[in-house]
Amino acid sequence: MPNPNNVGSLPRPQLFDFDGVAMIKAFTDNWENVQNFQARPDDIVVATYPKAGTTWVSCILDLLYFGQTAPERQTSIPIYERVPFLEMSISNPDEGINFVGVDMVHKLTTTPRLIKTHFPVQFLPKSFWEHNCKIVYVARNAKDNMVSYYHFDRMNAVQPAAGEWSDFFQRFLDGQMVFGSWYDHVNGWWQKKKTYSNLHYMFFEDLVENTELEINKLCSFLGLSVSPEIKQHITGQVQFDNMKKNKMTNYSTLSGAVMDFKTSPFMRKGKVGDWKNHFTVAQNEKFDEDYKQKMKDPSLQFRSLL
Repeated sequence: MPNPNNVGSLPRPQLFDFDGVAMIKAFTDNWENVQNFQARPDDIVVATYPKAGTTWVSCILDLLYFGQTAPERQTSIPIYERVPFLEMSISNPDEGINFVGVDMVHKLTTTPRLIKTHFPVQFLPKSFWEHNCKIVYVARNAKDNMVSYYHFDRMNAVQPAAGEWSDFFQRFLDGQMVFGSWYDHVNGWWQKKKTYSNLHYMFFEDLVENTELEINKLCSFLGLSVSPEIKQHITGQVQFDNMKKNKMTNYSTLSGAVMDFKTSPFMRKGKVGDWKNHFTVAQNEKFDEDYKQKMKDPSLQFRSLL
């Protein structure tokens, strides 16, 4: 684990264009091994644009599959080890940092393996499609997603520096974010859903409004038979305040060289509508106009954009 006294000692990376998508080396350095990754038919992928509810849904899935049979996982293994980040590849021996997602997936002893990715749809390794793996995609409305991403980049040394809010706002609109444009990401996965039946597309706002209902939908998609009592118990466990206090889900075990919790916690608010505390009137008008130009598919509708 990183030395907590060395807060933010990793050098901040620079964005570069990678096959039309803004990326950083932490997610491209192991490219060949990631693309050649051999999926298993029962692998389950959690796919999201960064800061859209990845950890939330990862915890729900882990509890659905292993909460009853291996409850000790919840109190002894951090979520980023239970649900490895496939494309992550960072190593800093001086800080005791060595996270290579492919290797972490290979070390999993669970069945199914739960795997996280922030890849746009075109970057997902082809073996997942070939094996018809189940994929859970989580999307969050762009305004809240932008705000959450901003605070994440402020505190996470793996990411490029956030800079001033006004500059970050423009970069988000321009798609100059790690993993590229929010618009391309949510639309790309939405289009894939139309032809790939094993893709379950969820919305962050629905999870906030009725977590238990969304867990029911997940169970139906995954073919899981879970008692109402267990679903209620899981719903309670994954409430934001409970997860924020849980060291196995709040990423506090990485506080130090990787994440600076004094700047912002990994799990900050988890609310819908926090963008109203950040956007100026002019920014909101500019955003809405940009959104109309880029979101052309009327079948993909986000709530809470008012």
